[in-house]
Amino acid sequence: MATNEIEILIKRIEQETSRGKRRRNGLGPTTKRKFAGQAPPATARFRADSDDRDRDDFRTALNQANSYLKSLASTSRPTLSAPSSSTSPSPTNSEMDKARIDVMNKLVNLLQRNLASLARDNKHAVEREQVIKLIRAVVDIVSEKRDRRGNTGSSVIPLSEPIARAFVAVAEHAEDPFRQICVQTLAEMSLLDIDLVARTGGIRFLLHALGEGPVELGPILAATFLHIIDSPRTRAYLRLGVDVEIALLAVTDAYGRGPDHAERMRSCTKVIELMLRTWSGLMYFCMEDQRAIKSIVNTLRIPSLDTREIVLDMFFDLLNIKAPEWYKTFIDGRRLTMYRKPRNLPERMSENKSPERPPETLKLTDQYIALLTLVFTNAGLLDALTCMLEENTMGSNLTRKATLLMAEVMQMANRVLPLTVAAHIQAVPRVFNLASDYNRGEHRIIGTSAMSAIDSFNRNRARLQPNVKSTRPRANSAEDAVRRGQRQVEQSKIKMGMQMDDKTFQSCLIETQVMLTKDNTKWNFDMIQDLIDGPLLNPKRLEEAIKVSRFMRRLMSFFHPFSHRFSDLPRKQPNLRWVRLGCNLLITLLASSDGVRFLMTEDDFLNQIVKSFAQLDPFNGTPESDPIFSKARISDTLTYGYFEMLGILSKHPEGLDLLEKSKIFTAFYHLSELRNREDLITAVITNLDYTIDGHPRVVLLKALTSEDVHVRLFATNHLGELIRNSLSPVSWSLRLLLTQLYDPSPEVCEMAIQFLEEACDAMEVLRLVVEMQPTMDHLGEIGHPLLLKFMSTPMGSRYLYNAGYIDREMDMWFHERNTYYVVQVEIFLAKAFSSEAAEDDEDVLRVLSFDGVVPPHFYGEMSKTELGCQVLSEKGHFAEFSHFIRQHGLESEDLELILKLKSILWAVGNVGATEGGLPFLEEEEVIPSILDIAEHSPIPSVRGTCFFVLGLISSTTQGAEILDDYRWESTLSPLGLPTGLCVPLDLDRFISLPTWEPVEVKSDADIRLLPPTVQTELEAITAIDNLSNTVIANAASRSLARMKSRPEYHSVFTSPTVFFRALHIISTQRYRLPVRRYILDLFNIELDHDVIKVICDAAVSLRAPPSFKQSEAHISRVVSMLGPKHPGRESDSDAEEDDSELDDATEEVVVKNNPVIMLRPVSRIIGFDA
Repeated sequence: MATNEIEILIKRIEQETSRGKRRRNGLGPTTKRKFAGQAPPATARFRADSDDRDRDDFRTALNQANSYLKSLASTSRPTLSAPSSSTSPSPTNSEMDKARIDVMNKLVNLLQRNLASLARDNKHAVEREQVIKLIRAVVDIVSEKRDRRGNTGSSVIPLSEPIARAFVAVAEHAEDPFRQICVQTLAEMSLLDIDLVARTGGIRFLLHALGEGPVELGPILAATFLHIIDSPRTRAYLRLGVDVEIALLAVTDAYGRGPDHAERMRSCTKVIELMLRTWSGLMYFCMEDQRAIKSIVNTLRIPSLDTREIVLDMFFDLLNIKAPEWYKTFIDGRRLTMYRKPRNLPERMSENKSPERPPETLKLTDQYIALLTLVFTNAGLLDALTCMLEENTMGSNLTRKATLLMAEVMQMANRVLPLTVAAHIQAVPRVFNLASDYNRGEHRIIGTSAMSAIDSFNRNRARLQPNVKSTRPRANSAEDAVRRGQRQVEQSKIKMGMQMDDKTFQSCLIETQVMLTKDNTKWNFDMIQDLIDGPLLNPKRLEEAIKVSRFMRRLMSFFHPFSHRFSDLPRKQPNLRWVRLGCNLLITLLASSDGVRFLMTEDDFLNQIVKSFAQLDPFNGTPESDPIFSKARISDTLTYGYFEMLGILSKHPEGLDLLEKSKIFTAFYHLSELRNREDLITAVITNLDYTIDGHPRVVLLKALTSEDVHVRLFATNHLGELIRNSLSPVSWSLRLLLTQLYDPSPEVCEMAIQFLEEACDAMEVLRLVVEMQPTMDHLGEIGHPLLLKFMSTPMGSRYLYNAGYIDREMDMWFHERNTYYVVQVEIFLAKAFSSEAAEDDEDVLRVLSFDGVVPPHFYGEMSKTELGCQVLSEKGHFAEFSHFIRQHGLESEDLELILKLKSILWAVGNVGATEGGLPFLEEEEVIPSILDIAEHSPIPSVRGTCFFVLGLISSTTQGAEILDDYRWESTLSPLGLPTGLCVPLDLDRFISLPTWEPVEVKSDADIRLLPPTVQTELEAITAIDNLSNTVIANAASRSLARMKSRPEYHSVFTSPTVFFRALHIISTQRYRLPVRRYILDLFNIELDHDVIKVICDAAVSLRAPPSFKQSEAHISRVVSMLGPKHPGRESDSDAEEDDSELDDATEEVVVKNNPVIMLRPVSRIIGFDA
């Protein structure tokens, strides 16, 4: 990564160098290097010459940086590539590191010499861009070095404080074009070397940017400070209750801001959601008796705050409450009984239907939301919502939304919290007190209205928002009664039709118009449909329709492909009824022997379909110009309906016999060999029925092994859908799906694995698959989830143990996969709780191997069988896990140990989540150690891992009883079974971090210089020093402007020693970017070798010893900041001219006309006795 950055910088520097050469207009190179911050000259001629010198100076710096970067690239190449030969001597790693360090030091010195680059204005944007890129390259090299070497401690960025302060000044300047990249770089630097950023004021600036900076940088800065809070070493740089709480400012300080503040407030709630959805943010805000959480909740109590709806929306998002369509009806105050479910709800539910897990399955998101619910209710959320209800007896949209949130919180507490905890929440005593207050009528109105609304919400919830997971047809449901009535009507109609007399039957045949005209638009479609579904099911009537009236011949001729009547109809919605009619007609014909004989011997329907398929055969003579089954006709006409009709025939044994004798299956086999006709193959596969063993399964097998990978993918997907929709496990389909595991295409293998995983959730299917004993060693990573399912059964664990899989995989999990498991889980949680509900989030979650349910763990699956427990005991891994937890449970510095601790905690939790694995935890007495880590670990993310692990342990009845003894209560289902959700009864012990004292940051500002001995120098340095004070900065700037115009101060602004003092001041104190530019522009100094030497000597000679004490005269030198009075030297007009010139130069320097020292105004207290 660092090498790539270096190469990019080299290319950019070469481009800028060549661009500079092209821009030169004949002037020779200058012999002296002019300082970049020279004051603006008076004449345009001198300005042009100065620009040339600036470009030459920049070109020289670029050339030097180019050479240093090439040296870095050359020294880094041998470490990245293997040595070409063993004969040539190669430098050792220590020598290479030493060479890199020397080059880096030179690069840093070059950057220090060109410190003014960052202070230049936008006319030098190219130079400033290169300096910022150079700083970023240094940061990237440090970051890559830390990642490569696994450095778990704090890194040191090789940048001096002056450079860092200049960088912070650019980031602080709101109008600077490089501000955003500088802010992001500072955030990255704070993660690598927080001490440097804190010493240079970067932490203070980042906190200010988090609270009041650009909205788009809020999530990045919030994530940065969350990472800082997670470690006790880094969070010591923050002041508790002061610094990070600035992120809440837009919400907690919204009173009186007006409607324009709403957008800012909305972006702030997104940052709050991001922080409260992490362990670091939640535990930090819960410190000091949940002061920050309570400040957010109490914003709901301000009656005149119109933007409280934004805060309510934040709570809806935080608690993952999805608002259905009927919420709007509830909020608008309309009765929910008048709201009906949308008519297309069943269709939408079927479209969104996905393989769902049982409702009682544990989800990590549910467990975290249970904790959030408990935190907010303890902070007074329900009381604050009740305060909103008391504001208006008539009710408003805002109060009804508060009632809705209250009802949702109570419903959620009932679902995810233990019964004893949920009972306290659902009591809502304040609402009941209002409803029972007979002394004040308005209180009774508010209380009874709220209780009525909550009751209405709960009663209509099941009706308006049915749960997809638990939706199933019930025998006593209203829908089932309607379906039974419809079936009875249909059966009675069929019975009456079959009992029709001869005269009525003949009149019905004539009324259909089939025997009178070939124009199907003139046919009576409803009468034809009634005849097919009724009288023609009688064998006698069917024989009469075939032999006597020729009705059947006329009707079947309409469906013949070469008649071009049915096959030429456009594929539009009104015409689709003819496809359904043809399918029903074939069902009626197959119901009697006369109908089967008619299709076989008398009608040409099947023969014409075979000939139509033969048109596509390239070896069957001259191909037709417009075949029946061309791509265009299948997509645009009703020709596709022939496949549905053939599928109807494949559902019956008689139909299969017809298809076989008509050689249609032979045509299907030829179709599977056609190229570029995937539409035909997919249509055949989709419509055939595979219930009866025979040619359809052979056709499917041929498609599964087709040369075209797209056909194989489609066939595998269709086979998986067949297995998913089958009521009972079918061995032939599972066997075919197992053969797809050996497909050469990884996509086909992965799809087969996904369907097998889903099917193996059923124990019967899993038992069948294990009996087939598939070999999956060749699948690699994608086969592991399925093999883990095998391990959960006795037969599968025995099979894998004999194959050597368990021993091999156990060692891999012990050394590597445990860590990967932690990373996988934390990535999921980060994506699941992300505040940005973007469309690609679903794609990211789909890539992950689990969907909120705790993913299968090797040790957890192993402990489900006796053989697995025996192997686990023999290996001794669990004893090592327990020892590591007791030894490193409270680790706070070593990141590698912390990551390993998390991985071991997850392994122990998955073992404890099984009946067979819980004795391991009891034997090693590891549960008290986990509880101690959960309550005393200084790392919030480790506490959070323990929280999830304790939930896993509580998923068994015995584990829930053990945790109950330690005051961790489990959530139970209505049947009394544990759900895997567990919360502490003593919330503060788990959720609150220990307090800390902020560290004292020592910076270069502690390095003092000897005071000037010359009065003019003292006055100039004092005025420069006073520019950092915004109160007296205006007077100091006017003083400097006067000094610059007087000849006696000319030596001051050309002195390298004074220039060094000015550089030292701006390098150790905070100055805004325009002020830094102004200070540098004061000096007229050309940087050459001699000047640089003088500055370096001054850095040594002017440094004050530690025992030096400043005299009172120098301490009070602020009095001389206006300089000595020289009457007559200047006029009022000159002073005004200087003032206006300085105002243009300083840009953003705050102008104050007040005197330096002001008396405090007289104040009196009126209205109180003395």
